[in-house]
Amino acid sequence: MNDIAVIGFAQSSHSEALVPVFEQALQDAGLGRREVDFWCSGSSDYLAGRAFSFVSAVDAIGAVPPISESHVEMDAAWALYEAYLKILAGEAETAVVYGFGRGTAGDLNRVLALQTDPYTVAPLWPDAISLAALQARLALEAGLFTEQDMADVAGGDLAHPYTATPLREHDVAPVADGASAVVLAARDRATRSRERPAWITGIAHRVDRQGFGERDLTTVPSATAAAVDAGLGPDVDVAALHAPFTHQELLLRRALGLGGGVRYLPNTGNAMFSGGLSRIGAAAAEIRSGRARTAVAHATSGPLLQQNLVCTLGGLS
Repeated sequence: MNDIAVIGFAQSSHSEALVPVFEQALQDAGLGRREVDFWCSGSSDYLAGRAFSFVSAVDAIGAVPPISESHVEMDAAWALYEAYLKILAGEAETAVVYGFGRGTAGDLNRVLALQTDPYTVAPLWPDAISLAALQARLALEAGLFTEQDMADVAGGDLAHPYTATPLREHDVAPVADGASAVVLAARDRATRSRERPAWITGIAHRVDRQGFGERDLTTVPSATAAAVDAGLGPDVDVAALHAPFTHQELLLRRALGLGGGVRYLPNTGNAMFSGGLSRIGAAAAEIRSGRARTAVAHATSGPLLQQNLVCTLGGLS
């Protein structure tokens, strides 16, 4: 069984300029493009507005030499999971995982209604912020946290104007374009390329039911289950959570059992299909720089934290 590490990371606010992102990630990893055994991407043809949009993204890799490539129609954190299994199975020694999405091309909060239940919810066209506000209200009424807790996490104040009760402007991550890339390597290659790799000590993902009436929106059982399967323990220095709304970060902290001594990495925007992967890259960067011994990264997909991935990392293996 291979030990696998993150050895390179890069991100950009330009969703379709992938060549510089690849170059920066590979330079960070100390690898050449021809030394990559497997490429895996995460994006959405629907968001891009054209069929097989990921094929045009492959042009940024180069036509020669031929490559081994795959794609997932969701956040690239799940592409990283596929690449992780590829290396774990011994079918590759190195991999580049990348994600990209242009959320500002349309009304993202309205477009996201199409990922809800197609029979009972999607026909109502509920925007994502209004749905999140309902979830926040349920959590507040259940006493899981207060509006002051939300203000403390978001760095805002309670006097700020509302966007959708009880969410304020600073509770909603701005829609952003983005691309990111993470380089993975098996143990032998990782130790040759980098002095301090960020070892993946566990990774798992789980999904809850789609119907809003079929699950408790104030808990995140899929995140809790993924954390258990990833082996997340109490010794965590840094956490990078993928939460588009303030209250969702608070729900995730509870679901993952994170204590008060954890340092949380800020999430500055809601970059579709690269946001979750960037959280893994950011957590790994803390390990690789020596600023943390242990870290946990989280990615989410689907409405109201429906599907969650948890990745634990460490500096020593």
